[in-house]
Amino acid sequence: MSFSIVGVIAAVAIVGCTGCLMGFFLCFASEKFKVEVDEREDAILEVLPGNNCGGCGYAGCSGLAAAIVKGEAPVNGCPVGGAPVGAKIGEIMGVEAEETVRKVAFVKCAGTCEKAKKDYEYTGVEDCRAMAYVPGGGPKACTYGCMGYGSCVAACPFDAIHIVDGIAKVDKEACKACGKCVETCPRHLIELIPYEAKLAVACSSEDKGPKVMKVCEVGCIGCKLCEKQCQFDAIHVLDNVAHIDQEKCTGCGACAAKCPKKIITMVG
Repeated sequence: MSFSIVGVIAAVAIVGCTGCLMGFFLCFASEKFKVEVDEREDAILEVLPGNNCGGCGYAGCSGLAAAIVKGEAPVNGCPVGGAPVGAKIGEIMGVEAEETVRKVAFVKCAGTCEKAKKDYEYTGVEDCRAMAYVPGGGPKACTYGCMGYGSCVAACPFDAIHIVDGIAKVDKEACKACGKCVETCPRHLIELIPYEAKLAVACSSEDKGPKVMKVCEVGCIGCKLCEKQCQFDAIHVLDNVAHIDQEKCTGCGACAAKCPKKIITMVG
């Protein structure tokens, strides 16, 4: 019995000594190898909205805060916080935040269920990216149009985009321009445009007019009538589809009024 007690005491002593040595080593290592965190990084992190959406190009808000302190990212690098947050971070960093233009996502397609034709009825996984593995790239006859299966909806962390009548629609006020929907759309139909933009072209088809008219009632036919109406050189047809230079556009509406397909639409 006494032999067993001595053995237990010895085992406890050994384990205790080992634990103390490991604790001492860990404390020493933590002090030796600790990374000093700039106080400004914590201050910036408190100002950032905390959505961790990645719209800034970094791995969450902590990644952006670290990049700003290192001078690798601008103080107004958060698209969600916008100018107000940029100004606060500028104060922390002791610099003036550059003026930024608020942006919003816009879906370049107006081919709703009534306007766009289908080649066949589809039943299966409802994910836009999965359409790359089905015949014709999906049931929609226009291979450039919105497929309406909501991959962008699932990607949006702000509930700012929804499928309405077969196509994605952006809630302008809820959108934070994080760019998640832009990255997700396999057909690259979504772009970020200025929040103050008045007009945009709701089509991305690069097919020629006759082919476009066979598959969609409202697709851009590349007629260039919009070009001829614009007095500000703000709209041009490239690859058979009209594009608006938002920096030049005044929102006068002359191009929209002349468009035979009414595909140049008011934003919002």
